[in-house]
Amino acid sequence: MGAATAVVPCPVCGAVAGRVFTPPRLGLGSPVRRALIERTERSSEQPDVVAAPPPGPHGRRRADVTRNPALSRLPRP
Repeated sequence: MGAATAVVPCPVCGAVAGRVFTPPRLGLGSPVRRALIERTERSSEQPDVVAAPPPGPHGRRRADVTRNPALSRLPRP
C-alpha cells in the first residue's frame, strides 16, 4: 500500500480516480470480538499477573474422574 499511486485510471471509463485508504471497519464486529482484540493488545505489553489459574472446567473434570467407578481402583499419588 505504501507504494501505491495517489490516483489510478478507472478500468471502465478511463477517467482518473483518487485512491482512498481507510482503516478496516473493526468497529462493526461483535462486541465480544472487539473486547477480545482490545484485551489481547493490552496484554501484549503488560500481561496480567495472577496468583492462581482461574476456576473453570478443570475443577469439574476432577470431580467427574472421582465419580467414575472404573477409575476409583487406580493408585493415587
